[in-house]
Order: sequence, then C-alpha cells, then structure tokens
Amino acid sequence: MNKTKETLITAFALFSLFFGAGNLILPPLLGFKSGDLWWLVTLGFCISAVLIPIMGILAHAKLQGTIFDFGKKVSPTFSLVYSLIIYAISIGLPSPRTASVTHEIAIQPFFETPYLLTSIIYFALVFLFVINRSKLLDILGKILTPAIILILLLITGTTLFFEDFNFGVSQFKSPFTDAILEGYQTFDAIGAVVVGGVIIVSINLKSTGSYAEKRSLIRRAGWLAGLALFLIYAGLILSGALMFDRFDPQITRVALLTGISTNTLGSTANLFLSLLVSLACFTTAVGIVTGTADFIKSRFKESQLAFTITAVIGCLLGVLMGQFDVAYIIAVALPALMFIYPITIVLILLNVAPEKWATTFVFRAVIVMTIIFSIPDFMNSISLGNYMEKINPFIPLSDYSLGWVLPAFATFIIANLLEPKSPKNNRESLS
Repeated sequence: MNKTKETLITAFALFSLFFGAGNLILPPLLGFKSGDLWWLVTLGFCISAVLIPIMGILAHAKLQGTIFDFGKKVSPTFSLVYSLIIYAISIGLPSPRTASVTHEIAIQPFFETPYLLTSIIYFALVFLFVINRSKLLDILGKILTPAIILILLLITGTTLFFEDFNFGVSQFKSPFTDAILEGYQTFDAIGAVVVGGVIIVSINLKSTGSYAEKRSLIRRAGWLAGLALFLIYAGLILSGALMFDRFDPQITRVALLTGISTNTLGSTANLFLSLLVSLACFTTAVGIVTGTADFIKSRFKESQLAFTITAVIGCLLGVLMGQFDVAYIIAVALPALMFIYPITIVLILLNVAPEKWATTFVFRAVIVMTIIFSIPDFMNSISLGNYMEKINPFIPLSDYSLGWVLPAFATFIIANLLEPKSPKNNRESLS
C-alpha cells in the first residue's frame, strides 16, 4: 500500500471516530446565535472539538497504550479513578443522548410516542448488539459516515451558493470562550482518550513500518482528519449563521439541523439524513457500552459476567437518561464536563509534550493544580457559584469558565524550573 493511500485510509478511520451524530446538532445552533462573529465561534469550537481530540490521538500514538496509561505518571490509583469516571460519564450522558437525538430527529416528526418508549426499544437493541458483538456495525459505519458527509457537503454547498451573506447580531457575551465550552459537549477529547488506543492498535496491525514511520503516518492522518472536521464544522456554523432569520430564536439544536436540511435539500433528503443520523447514533451507543464493558471486564480478570453486568447497567442508564430531551441531557452534562474536561485536556497535552518537560513531578503538580482550579467552574455550573464569590475575582479567566487554564500553564512552567533541583526527579527524567 502506497503512503498516500495509507494516509487517506487512516485519516478516514480517525474522522469516523470523532464524527458522531451528536456532533452534528451542536455547530448549526452555534452559528445561528453567532451572527457576523461566526468565524470567531468556529475557531473556539474547533479548539476543543478538533485540535484537542487530534492531539489525543497523537498522545496515544506516543504512548501505544490505553486510557489507563494517560494518567499513570500521576499514580496508578489516580489513573484507575480517572478511567472509571470517564466511563461512567460516557455511559451516563453521551450514550443516552444518542437515543434522544434518534427520537427527536427520526421518531418525533412522524409518531406521537414518548421518549421512554424509544429509549427502551433502542437500548434493548443496543444490549443485543453488545452481547453478540456483531460486525454489522463496522460495515454500517463504513457506509454511514461517507453518506452523512455527502449530505452535509450538499447542505453547506447549497447554503453558500444560494444564501445571501447577511448576518444577525451575536447572542453570545463571549463568542470565542462560549464556543470552546460548547465544544466540550462533543465529548471528542474523551473519545480520543477512550477509543484512540483501539485505532492505534488497528494501525499497528495493518502497517508494517517502523515505530517512527507509524507515528509519522498517524501524525499526517491526524491533521488531515482534523482539517476535514474543521471544514465541516465551519460549514455547519456558517449555514446556521446565514439562516438566522429563518427559524424561531428559541429553536432546539435538533430542530435547527432538520430545518436547515429541509430548507436546502427538501423533505426527502431530510428523511434520508434522519435515518442515517439515527443509525450513526446507534453505532455510537453500542461502541460506548461495549468499550465500558470491556474495560470493567479487564479489571475483573476477563470475567464475562462482569462484562454482561456492565452492559446491563449501561443500557439501564441509557433508558433512564434517554427518556429526557437532548437539551436537558446537554444541560445535565455540563457540570461533569466542567470538571473532567480540563483534566482530560491537560493529560492529553502533557502526554504529547516531550518527556523532559513532562516528568512524573510535572504531571503530578499540573494535574493537582488543574483539579483545584476546576472546582470553582464546576461549582458555578451547578449554581453554587455564590460560595466562590470571594475567590473568583482572583482567578484569571474564571468569568469565562476557564479558570484552570492559566494556573495549569503557570504550574507547568514553575514545575519544570523547580524539577531539576531534585536529584530524584533528575534521575527519573534521565531514566
């Protein structure tokens, strides 16, 4: 296989990993509210929804491990707790959200059935696929992603050619940082940490090159996949911005995506998109539940019983949360993301950094500081910010819910300056 073809195939695999159905519903509403600042919103959104996830893949390429390896330098206990929290969030929030998206985009327009009925049937099917590990989903995934991409290109292309370039007034107080936080809702940084290792293993099995060649392949493919994600997100955000006067200002994310699709391609194409998105949602849910069950199984000496119990719990959580609408699940997810996402971002960046700048001492210092300074943002997200009123003014960027950024960066610099003074840490760095 020549280098170009191998790069393209790998880039498509990485693109498919990140491009979930849930991601589709976020950019259009961002654009709808962004006005003429849609370009600034695009940059903010793509930092957390494209750049950080791609760096997560590069970190996996360097580590050649699993999610557990991301936090090992802090401590094995921390890494285990972090992994369990990530998997708990995954089966409790993004997995149920796929059922809600399916209900709103494919069921609700045609049938007056409750969310609960959809989620029960949906996760009963998810459980069957998880237990039987059907390869059908892999085949579907290879067909679904190109089909969805084609429709999105048609939507954005039609919008660009036929819509007047008029924009409304931005509804965001801080377009750039608000878009960064909205990017958290893609869960793609978490996806990179959780599933990235599987992609790396697959590449290692298929590629016969040296370690350096494989890293180079992943680097090329990663940035190519990132560019494709950036272009599609930018197209969806711009489409939403150009249609600012076509829909009710209070329109939901799913309704806006459906409305834009109908306006540009007609009701038939919208129906086709609804079916594709629903199938893509389903494959995502199966992947999340299977991945979580596999992790728990590995912690219990490859016990099939542990796998089955975890799958049952994952599907029950799916039914419980999936009976709520998408907007509610996104709102519920915010506090969890405000706490775990900064830690995930910092772990990704530290694992990408050269070893001499990311020793055990540096890892521990930066992670501890990130956790401490994520607490005020977490408290604010659960409406307990009044307890932080005396502290917040002294934390840079706390008004933008990014109070952890400068303390983490400062700690990284200071820890690297102090670290050589410790003989023990010097030996660790050289070993």
